[in-house]
Amino acid sequence: MSNTVKGHLLDSIALPLPDRRDGKIRSSWSLKMDETGGRRVFVTSDRLSAFDRVLGCVPDKGQMLNQLAAWWFAQLSDIVPTHLLEVPDPNVLIAKAATPLRVEVIVRRAITGVTTTSLWQRYNDGARTIDGHQLPDGLLKNELLRTPLITPTTKADSGAHDTPLSVAGVVEQGLVDRSIWNLVCGAALDVFQRGEEVATRSGLILADTKYEFGMHADGTLMLIDEVHTPDSSRYWVADSYEDRLSQGLEPESLDKEIIRKAYAADGYRGDGEPPQLPEATWAAVASGYRTAYEQLTGNSLTVATEPIAPRILRTLSTLHLLEYPEEN
Repeated sequence: MSNTVKGHLLDSIALPLPDRRDGKIRSSWSLKMDETGGRRVFVTSDRLSAFDRVLGCVPDKGQMLNQLAAWWFAQLSDIVPTHLLEVPDPNVLIAKAATPLRVEVIVRRAITGVTTTSLWQRYNDGARTIDGHQLPDGLLKNELLRTPLITPTTKADSGAHDTPLSVAGVVEQGLVDRSIWNLVCGAALDVFQRGEEVATRSGLILADTKYEFGMHADGTLMLIDEVHTPDSSRYWVADSYEDRLSQGLEPESLDKEIIRKAYAADGYRGDGEPPQLPEATWAAVASGYRTAYEQLTGNSLTVATEPIAPRILRTLSTLHLLEYPEEN
């Protein structure tokens, strides 16, 4: 990985378990059945993705994402079932097995972004009906919208770009059954409202976020993957937001938008070989992630100081989670 900063990094890990599935940030494997049914072990790496590409690694990012996602799952379990079972290691989550829905659910509270599919870029190019939503003239970049908007996307294969959809288009294209999709949209807005409430108490603005949902074998809809992390969400510092908006300045971000903007400034938007970025830019992302974690949870982040992969293998072995009889 060409873009990295110093420290213990987890780029990838091999576990002696079946059915490995790799995402841009997480890898997962099947575990033995227990009383909850099927289970999977998820390992969150330190990889950072933007423009639908893995672009580098940031120390401690995987631990922050994993622990913050677990914290959020606990805050949201009264709204919608989640796949979380336990967190045996800072970078590991044990979860109920689920069949992911074929769409990602983006909820936007602000008109912003630098990617070609972002709300602001399409609006700035002249579009006023975007993903089925009618937007008024005269909106400013980074302005908060009157109500949150759901703007789904397809789930592209690695290296490809997600495609925007309308809410109606998800059902029309046969991606999700109408009855399930209605539940998803209701849950997404309720979860986002809770996210806004927590962010506001923490001095932050939740500008937008991405949710993933899946179906348990018993037919239960579950919130899966991650939720309200700086990887899946855009967080702005509330105290400086209005002043910076009035001056036409970008909000203070505590997420990976720092990386997106740095690449965009170099003319890179996901195609071809990415340029090198200064180490200070990557360090700023790490600092922003830590600040978001600590402000949201109210807890300090205690960073593990030993190499990550050996620690994970030792922990899973101690818990007998790496035992997987051939008949299973």
